[in-house]
Amino acid sequence: MKINISGLMSLISEYDKKINSLSSDVSRGVYNVSIQELNGTVNVIEDNKEEFTRNLKELEDDVSKLTKLKAILYEKNNSYRLSDGRTIQSAIVDNCNLRYLEKVYDSILKCHSSKTRCSEVNNSYFECKDINFDSLEIKDKVLEIRKKIQETDLEISKLNSQIFEIDL
Repeated sequence: MKINISGLMSLISEYDKKINSLSSDVSRGVYNVSIQELNGTVNVIEDNKEEFTRNLKELEDDVSKLTKLKAILYEKNNSYRLSDGRTIQSAIVDNCNLRYLEKVYDSILKCHSSKTRCSEVNNSYFECKDINFDSLEIKDKVLEIRKKIQETDLEISKLNSQIFEIDL
């Protein structure tokens, strides 16, 4: 089967959803339901054995396929390299960390200096809170981070479109 990394990630997502659904089906089919009369007669209301066995087998097969697909994704993410030499996986980790730093910088930029009047019985004064950083410098850092993230995402996207062969 020919596929690219983006398609592989979609296939993994589909298997994840299917496995979640199958695990629910397996859980629901664990019991057979019957009624036992006082005289010992047993009437089967629900016989889930066959469906349970089929769903469990399908679940086991799909988990095995998912494991294989995730291993291929891991291998590809650690073998394809960006122009700067980083693997896709390391670039993804770098971008996650840069996004975290961007979020911190954005929250810092929302802070402003303030002056609050305080009054006590015999005294009045102003409590002054002044920001202790250069907001222009932080804004420049945010722009630089966004540019790095965008460039890396574009390169990852290009690598994700490379087609390769897999066997299920």
